[in-house]
Amino acid sequence: MVIGAAVLLFIASFLHLYSVDGLGSYNATAWDNLGNGLGLYMGGVVGAALVVVNRCLPQPRKVAGLDLGTVGTAFAVLVVWILFWTMVDVPDPASPSAGIILGFIAALVMAGAAIATPLVPALQAALIPAPKPQAPQPYGAQSPGGYGYPGAQQPQYGGQPQPGQPYGAQPQPAQGQPQPTGGEFSPFWFAVPVPRPLFAEDGSPAPIAELAPGTWYLAVEQRGPALVAQTQDGRRGVLQDTSGIQRG
Repeated sequence: MVIGAAVLLFIASFLHLYSVDGLGSYNATAWDNLGNGLGLYMGGVVGAALVVVNRCLPQPRKVAGLDLGTVGTAFAVLVVWILFWTMVDVPDPASPSAGIILGFIAALVMAGAAIATPLVPALQAALIPAPKPQAPQPYGAQSPGGYGYPGAQQPQYGGQPQPGQPYGAQPQPAQGQPQPTGGEFSPFWFAVPVPRPLFAEDGSPAPIAELAPGTWYLAVEQRGPALVAQTQDGRRGVLQDTSGIQRG
């Protein structure tokens, strides 16, 4: 209905606006004055377009915090208001002709349909339905490409059991897998390339000292990638960043 009214309003802009008694229709249309053609009649068409676009979208869009449908309705109501007073206040001896009368009727229908859209549930449905979501994968089903990235193979954890191996026996380590070494840690002297904080051994986040470049410190224990270091004054702490250290 809004689209039909907008088309009718556009056609009315090319019809004669006034008729003069004894002379017939006055040869003037809305396009003789751009204020009428672009500002009034096309303003109503733009308002109808905003209402239609708002209904075509699955989710309403906003302009400056206002819904597109609300902005379009305001345009349509304004056009009705101006055309009504233009039709009423026609100087003598002229009278409104098809351009004004048909334009007013089209704008009135358009504004009524735009106002009724949020009030009538049947008019609130989107013209273009939202895309359907993909069907959920059954619970427990595995994706074709394996876990993680598409096409990725399942990771191998540990070694594979040998053919004919009894159930419950320990699998053999995979070929090329590094074997754990039981070597003991030997203290060594080291220096840091840049100043680095030394944290307490109890895991508190506040550093207890700062290791400075150009000074040798004693590493007395290794905890994963970190080192337990001893300063020259006898304090011990954990050096978490061991990258680039120089061994003595």
